[in-house]
Amino acid sequence: MLVSAKEMLQKAKAGKYAVGQFNINNLEWTKAVLLIAQEYKSPVILGVSEGAGKYMTGYKTVVGMVNGMMEELNITVPVALHLDHGSFEGCMKCVEAGFSSIMFDGSHYPIAENIEKTKELVKICADKGMSLEAEVGSIGGEEDGVIGNGEVADPKECKSIADLGVTMLAAGIGNIHGKYPANWTGLNFEVLAEIQKLTGEMPLVLHGGTGIPEDMIKKAISLGVAKINVNTECQLTFADATRKYIEAGKDLSGKGFDPRKLLAPGTDAIKATVKEKMELFGSIGKAE
Repeated sequence: MLVSAKEMLQKAKAGKYAVGQFNINNLEWTKAVLLIAQEYKSPVILGVSEGAGKYMTGYKTVVGMVNGMMEELNITVPVALHLDHGSFEGCMKCVEAGFSSIMFDGSHYPIAENIEKTKELVKICADKGMSLEAEVGSIGGEEDGVIGNGEVADPKECKSIADLGVTMLAAGIGNIHGKYPANWTGLNFEVLAEIQKLTGEMPLVLHGGTGIPEDMIKKAISLGVAKINVNTECQLTFADATRKYIEAGKDLSGKGFDPRKLLAPGTDAIKATVKEKMELFGSIGKAE
């Protein structure tokens, strides 16, 4: 059964580890993440962007697939199904479809409007027992057409959003979605420490987990980051393994063209990436 991300993230923050949010794009992705979470007894968050939700034909399809898989695969670790970078309308659709967690990305609104809309969602999520993530200061890079420059959030704005009663807070600290450019200056830990001081117990979220050096990830966790989002890295390893399979001509021998065979190396590559991230984040064994 799907759960809100609240309890798993509060435990993670208190225990100085982080739970990974792994974005899902189809059946292979979802199955790979769930199997690894179960095998290594790690809580997990399945992230769905609005674009991926549309690709999978809609949020109800995603909820049906995830619930069905959890039952068929006997998944007993805590799993949250989370809308990533949701618009207000997207959030409402996911509430209706049966997601257990949503992120409202109001970072492109003026702060007053961001606060207004967040307040409304805080009430709805409290009624439904769902967790709610808010964002302050847009995260750099490209995400479904929203482009920023690795901005750094204002700690006081972070506090004003945290005080509304959201479950977790994503604050820009120089992180970027997608691949990091060669001239990237790294994470701003001074700002992170300041945000942590002002928001207290609130679990903080680090977006753009692909490409951040391991020592920076560990330092961010020590400063209150309890949720780290990974998407691009799984896409890259999936594509790489699939390319190698085809370049080796394996799709041309026997039944190698069968999608179950064709997509298997990529699926295994996702599993390996997810396991590696869970080890780095410290979440392995935490669901026992």
